[in-house]
Amino acid sequence: MNRTASQALFERAQHFIPGGVNSPVRAFRAVGGSPVFIKSAKGAYVYDEDGNEYIELINSWGPMILGHGHELIHEAVAEAAQHSFSFGAPTRREVEVAELIVSMVPSVEKVRMVNSGTEATMSAIRVARGFTGRDKIIKFEGCYHGHGDSFLIAAGSGAATFGQPDSPGVTRGVANDTLTAPYNDLEAVRQLVDANKNHIAALILEPVVGNMGCVLPEPGFLQGLRKLCDEEGIVLIFDEVMTGFRLARGGAQERFGITPDMTTMGKIIGGGMPVGAYGGKAEIMNWVSPAGPVYQAGTLSGNPIAMAAGQAMLQYLNAHPEVYSQLETAGSKLAAGFNKSLQKLGLDYTVNQIGSMYTLFFTNQTVKDFPSAKTSDLVLFGKYFHAMLNRGIYLGPSQFESMFLSTALTDKHLDLIIAANEDALSEVLSL
Repeated sequence: MNRTASQALFERAQHFIPGGVNSPVRAFRAVGGSPVFIKSAKGAYVYDEDGNEYIELINSWGPMILGHGHELIHEAVAEAAQHSFSFGAPTRREVEVAELIVSMVPSVEKVRMVNSGTEATMSAIRVARGFTGRDKIIKFEGCYHGHGDSFLIAAGSGAATFGQPDSPGVTRGVANDTLTAPYNDLEAVRQLVDANKNHIAALILEPVVGNMGCVLPEPGFLQGLRKLCDEEGIVLIFDEVMTGFRLARGGAQERFGITPDMTTMGKIIGGGMPVGAYGGKAEIMNWVSPAGPVYQAGTLSGNPIAMAAGQAMLQYLNAHPEVYSQLETAGSKLAAGFNKSLQKLGLDYTVNQIGSMYTLFFTNQTVKDFPSAKTSDLVLFGKYFHAMLNRGIYLGPSQFESMFLSTALTDKHLDLIIAANEDALSEVLSL
């Protein structure tokens, strides 16, 4: 495919934007080559600046659950834009969206709107610390909760070892308050809690991980965390920025039947607009200013355009539960097709899938945590990524990302993706 326009834009961008992109994964560093610059999208397709067409499997990293440019969302945004773009003051729609979220998400009794998933997770941690009077948090290796200082911490060498800053600019003091455990390792969490008795304010995790690729919780893991947090007075936070309203109407917590104390949300509740939210038990959320002493604010929080898009999206999902059975069917078909191709080609790579999230890992190991995900052949994935791109399939440019399906994908689209996957694997393995 000709991508000269994208290449020229990337060269221009590097003179004015750090690395030429406004979010690191977009730079294609993990797969090589130059990023594709998108011009437009509709339904199951995106179109680049050179006019190339791709079947879309990123969907803006999750929010386009109904596909790109859905008429319902478009109409809601157009109507709201007639009344101006921002007020910095309360609006009716903020209340209506909050009521929707509370009615849909099991853990949420009160909710605060913010502008991004990172802002939601940072705020939730601050509230949990204020509520408990404790300083430390537990996070899991490979779970990504945005770029807040508390989350950019690498794992320590033992259960009682403090984390190390994973990025310049993160202070050692912040790192000392962040403890890291392997995902799906309940015993490691118990050891951290025992070694830091009465000092842990919160435990935060993606209930289904999307940021080391799609990784599912093992049976009993989420239940064990819930029990441990109850016993130790720790605030359990589910980061459902990716899984919220995607794996079920009420997110992963509904699907797995585990109710956290707090939930962070984003992506889908903005229908593609920049938005985030955090919510939980009223007794915790009442600590948020101005109801309580924990300060958090945002001039553009509850932006009327974002709220209009989110309201249209959530109302549709609330009224159409068949969306989830459709996505489940699509995800299962794709995973079955991929596994059939792997078997045909004599490969034992791993396909992780739940609902509309999936990842093909280039490893023969069962992927249940970050160390097992890191056994993947990253060079081979890079070749596969470009082979798929050249076949008109737009994937996330990293082995360590989940793909996201939309209801815009038909059986014909899925058949094309499955065929392209088999062809791409055959190509890269013959090189």
